[in-house]
Amino acid sequence: MNRAASASAQILSVGLILLATGGSASLVFAGEQPSDAKAAQEADAILAERFKDGLPGAAAIVVRDGRVIFRKAYGLANLELGVPMRPEMVFQVGSVTKQFTSAAVLMLVEQGKINLNDDFRSYLPEYPDKGARITVEHLLTHTSGIKSYTDDPKWFAMWRQDLTPAEIIAITKDQPLDFPPGTKFLYNNTGYVILGAIIEKVTGQAYGEFIRKNIFEPLGMKSSHYGTNFGLVPNRAYGYSKDGQAIVNAPFLSMTQPFAAGSIESTIDDLAIWDAAVSSGKLLTRTSWDRMFTSYELAGGEATHYGYGWDVEQFEGRRVYRHSGGIPGYMSEVLRMPDDRIYVALLTNSDASGVSTGFIATRLASAAGGIPFREPTPVTVDPRVLEQYVGVYQIDESSERYVRRDGDHITTQRTDGEPLAAYPYGQDEFFYKESYTRLRFTRDASGKVTGMVTTQGGISKVAPRTDKPVPSNADDRQKAP
Repeated sequence: MNRAASASAQILSVGLILLATGGSASLVFAGEQPSDAKAAQEADAILAERFKDGLPGAAAIVVRDGRVIFRKAYGLANLELGVPMRPEMVFQVGSVTKQFTSAAVLMLVEQGKINLNDDFRSYLPEYPDKGARITVEHLLTHTSGIKSYTDDPKWFAMWRQDLTPAEIIAITKDQPLDFPPGTKFLYNNTGYVILGAIIEKVTGQAYGEFIRKNIFEPLGMKSSHYGTNFGLVPNRAYGYSKDGQAIVNAPFLSMTQPFAAGSIESTIDDLAIWDAAVSSGKLLTRTSWDRMFTSYELAGGEATHYGYGWDVEQFEGRRVYRHSGGIPGYMSEVLRMPDDRIYVALLTNSDASGVSTGFIATRLASAAGGIPFREPTPVTVDPRVLEQYVGVYQIDESSERYVRRDGDHITTQRTDGEPLAAYPYGQDEFFYKESYTRLRFTRDASGKVTGMVTTQGGISKVAPRTDKPVPSNADDRQKAP
């Protein structure tokens, strides 16, 4: 069915319900409901506006109360051959892989083969002593302090090399810790590569084999697998990037490298099956599932808003569990709202479409939940006031945010990121278009701007203003898994 077809007609033809039966999660047919059609119409409008004919596209699925109320694809799966995207297309999902790795670790915890409180070197004794105890849970929660190989400048020149897990770990293993384990949160791909190596060590199986035999096959996720550069994958969408304004084939990255941090390929249908299994408590005990979705608490008592392979947030007072994935040629987002029984999976075959998968997935979930989206209305602010916000704000020890004035608005740029336009909508308040993120600047008693508060997903973070000069330019970075 082409893009001109109505969302209602498409849902009527699909009519899917997710069921968990006989030890597997499966999809069966059922009729639509009027409220489903309204949500689907809004979802179609949201996606059709952003994924155009003739360009790299996307596939999306929305599940509510166990029913698939929306399932559709947009754009092209192959630009050179003009192949339209279809909902059953296979995508690289990048860091969405981490939730499967986390589930695998917890399976082995339940089998008594892994202890979350063990120093991980009891499983990998060849890893050097860092003078600190680094537990398996520290790896799961990005609180280990180990340096991430995807942040190491020399890694970018290694993309074409096939590397073993040990060789990936070796990229940063001799470098000092960024912080004492358990004291800070810093997203870390090396930690999940180490987890994959632990899985292989205690099971005697390749990571991909363990995931296939213990997750994909039992659940009937027939189109999900460990990624391959050279094997033939039916229905795999080609991945695209950009060189300036030109769309190009994505740069080659050996799929040995993302490993347990980002090498899985899947479909929206399989991800919906996965969520049905999660919701019904399959594969793991309810205690283990609850632990996966519990925000880890740092040594000082601060919540990280990250569990095991999932971001733990809030949206309009509701619990939200989500994760994004970025890998050359692909961007992905999965989102669960357990209180509303809503699940969204959005997979795209471009890493440079300019579309925020996080924002779109949230819009799709809000449409399914009947939560209206109202973007703030920009207001006019005196340029002299906008100049007061210009400066460098310290996010953490390794990251800053640069604020510059650009005409009637400001731009903010995180270290190694791209400038984003932020528009005023109230006193010291700003918003990004196509985003739920809000900025608020703080002032001291004299009226001087002293900091920035960023609020996203119900989480507020403070970045104090520094006396550093704003750089004239900031280097862009390649996207990492």
